[in-house]
Amino acid sequence: MKIKPVMGGFEIPHIVAIETLEQRDFVELRVPGRTGSLFHDLDSRPTRVEIRGSVYGDDDRDAFLNEVRSRFAAGEPITFAADIVTATEVQYVVIEALAVEETGTRPDQLGFQMMLRESPPPPPPGNPLGELDAGLLDQASGFTGAIAGAAGLVDDLVGAIGALGDVPSFADPTPPLSGALDAVAAGADGLGDAADPLKGAIG
Repeated sequence: MKIKPVMGGFEIPHIVAIETLEQRDFVELRVPGRTGSLFHDLDSRPTRVEIRGSVYGDDDRDAFLNEVRSRFAAGEPITFAADIVTATEVQYVVIEALAVEETGTRPDQLGFQMMLRESPPPPPPGNPLGELDAGLLDQASGFTGAIAGAAGLVDDLVGAIGALGDVPSFADPTPPLSGALDAVAAGADGLGDAADPLKGAIG
């Protein structure tokens, strides 16, 4: 054992055995008329590391339990290094399970068993808008300014129309013409019978 297993800066003492379990998940695809199957790789599961050992004496027992249980209670990824994880990508683990045992036949000995599971730390929190192009933010700001300017123009236009006083409705243009037609009809009355066709047209 060239590298003594170290977990979160704590060197694990008196290891009796250490094992790893690496497993991949596959979906089996049967091919009619063909011997064997095709397998779709779903990638590997997190690597598991099992460590068994024992410590002796009250001081070593208390130091071991304080170190290991504090990391177990935190439940956070911690660094891990050991020869048995060579050629793997295991760098961080969490303590998934911890078992300790004391017996009357060996009162000064504490046996332990730990199950570690590969768990990379989460990425650091960042600004969700940090990757947006600064140009897009500038365009959005300019668009907002344009909307505000258009609203100001509408207000100015409404004020100008109000200053003009009453404006005739475009829906019915005949009221302004009715006075002019009345004048024409009055003039036609002085023409006698000759103006009867014109009166009928105005009528």
